Amino acid sequence: MRKKQLAGQVAVVAGATRGAGRGIACALGEAGATVYCTGRSVRGAGATPGRPETIDETAELVTARGGRGIAVRTDHTQEDQVVALFERVKSEAGRLDVLVNDVWGGDALTEWGKRFWEVDVAQGFRLFERAVHTHLITSRYGAPLMVEQGSGLIVEVTDGAFAGYRSQVFYDLCKTSVIRLAYAMSVELGQAKAGVTALAITPGFLRSEAVLEHFGVTEETWRDAIEQDAGFAASETPMFVGRVIAALAADPALAARAGGVYSSWALAREYGITDVDGRTPHWDEHLAAWVERILASPAPTPDELMVLTFRLPQLDFDGARAGERARIAEFLARHG
Repeated sequence: MRKKQLAGQVAVVAGATRGAGRGIACALGEAGATVYCTGRSVRGAGATPGRPETIDETAELVTARGGRGIAVRTDHTQEDQVVALFERVKSEAGRLDVLVNDVWGGDALTEWGKRFWEVDVAQGFRLFERAVHTHLITSRYGAPLMVEQGSGLIVEVTDGAFAGYRSQVFYDLCKTSVIRLAYAMSVELGQAKAGVTALAITPGFLRSEAVLEHFGVTEETWRDAIEQDAGFAASETPMFVGRVIAALAADPALAARAGGVYSSWALAREYGITDVDGRTPHWDEHLAAWVERILASPAPTPDELMVLTFRLPQLDFDGARAGERARIAEFLARHG
């Protein structure tokens, strides 16, 4: 049985319907917290076409893990609904210890493969509203509960801990904006001596419900997908990043991490955390080894060249990896 290091604490996970949000909510429950699970999809009224998951199910999973799950339907683009959410939390629980911003809703809006001069601008702005505006609105009304009590953790969930480019203009803007939001909030919280820590965290290759379904595997058979995508070898369940966030919330030295962006794999190694299957996947090490294998190949496949094409701009601004970036650029020039 895992230690209930968050017993008596209260969390809100915004975007808890599926994926990382569901895993984070469950892991906080596993650590003993009361978790308000928010999102738009409830039983009988789904919000994402083709997806069956609901916040009601997430709340039940939180309770089954040893916490207390409470589902609250909330559209985080609607300020009045977010205000009502935190009024309820204050009335019922009287405190807020962890706020996780994981609202996304952008899969159908991200135009992969299109350059910035080809994208649907209105569609991109809708993505920005869902994936960034929601985070700021939620933090705006959740933070006062934490400031009032003089403690708390605000987590921005992003994709990638690097400063380089994420392959699609609006996707990149969204994922880098929430990293900057975490930093901006940390500065102002620090100036106010609020006792509240804001930071950003990224999971690695996430075995979400949608990813498993896309590759035609289940959580029990996910290794069968490694032949389709080598990234699966270092994949993680949504619970992995959740356990890391639970460890952060319980860390007495948490304040030292204010404003930073961290990865599930690096913090898991630091805190001694394992995934639900006992593994400790390290996405960065896996990707680095994958790249090295491709660079050593005399005849790379189109898929391998695509991996390098995506990886190259991710390494921009990373002085420690300037040599690796140069080698990738030279390899692509020869084989592209």
